[in-house]
Amino acid sequence: MIVVGGGVIGLTTAIVLAESGRRVRVWVREPAERTTSAVAGALWWPYRIEPESLVGEWALETLRVYEELAARPEETGVRMAEGVHGETRLDELGPWASGVKGLRVTTDAEYAGTGLWARLPLIDMSTHLPWLRGRLLRAGGRVEERTVTDLAEPAAEASVVVNCTGMGARELVPDPLMRPVRGQLVVVENPGITTWLTSVDHASEAGTYFFPQPGGLILGGTAEDDAWSLTPDPRTAEAIVARCAAVRPEIAGARVLDHRVGLRPAREAVRLEREVLPGGGTLVHNYGHGGAGVTVAWGCAREAAGLACPAV
Repeated sequence: MIVVGGGVIGLTTAIVLAESGRRVRVWVREPAERTTSAVAGALWWPYRIEPESLVGEWALETLRVYEELAARPEETGVRMAEGVHGETRLDELGPWASGVKGLRVTTDAEYAGTGLWARLPLIDMSTHLPWLRGRLLRAGGRVEERTVTDLAEPAAEASVVVNCTGMGARELVPDPLMRPVRGQLVVVENPGITTWLTSVDHASEAGTYFFPQPGGLILGGTAEDDAWSLTPDPRTAEAIVARCAAVRPEIAGARVLDHRVGLRPAREAVRLEREVLPGGGTLVHNYGHGGAGVTVAWGCAREAAGLACPAV
């Protein structure tokens, strides 16, 4: 079988299939380190993703995997980190919130506004993506660089194809419901911050968040609908630093290490379903995760694998 797409969704799906004994090839347009997944922040949290009725289960299943992987952070890139979701209330969250151990309302000393304290998986994608690829290879899977212009190409070589192409699905399926949500980040030298923070207004394109990662403090960010530019905007970068520094003043003087831009593969709802092709082959779609691909990766991978091979 062939999995098309080598970001976090494609790799996790391929791992689940390979570890169940299937022969799996992953077709990637570019290495995982150059995918949108590599730009991710990447804090576990169901962020801007639908349908809510399914997302909670996918996210909690993924959370349990990350909690196990966090026992080996240097190897897997996953660790548990404390932080605050600002301007967030428990009664605004779905039933999944009861499955997050220790999630509680912040104290006045922890956050000046209304917020939630949590200890959540924070993933260093520069370590995690190579680790995923290595796990796939150890399970007997293969990664092949190959540009796909039509899903009929993999379907001609395999009876089962899993489409994990993210934004690529807009042209490949084609799926006009796919749209980019542009995210811009700034990476600075960490002035000693050990906790993460988010303060996001879903009605605004601008948000405030920072995540301490081994390679620096990641500052964000933006959520610009239908914006395609991958070029960092200097004024946007300045505004990101200013917003984060308003929360933690020591950020203002931190040396800038990098600017990053990614296009979140957004859709009104994740497409995770099985399609029978005219020739009798199976095509499983697993795309449209927006900014929450890391959050639901393992839950979606296991469901997709089950659709691809009902015995999985």
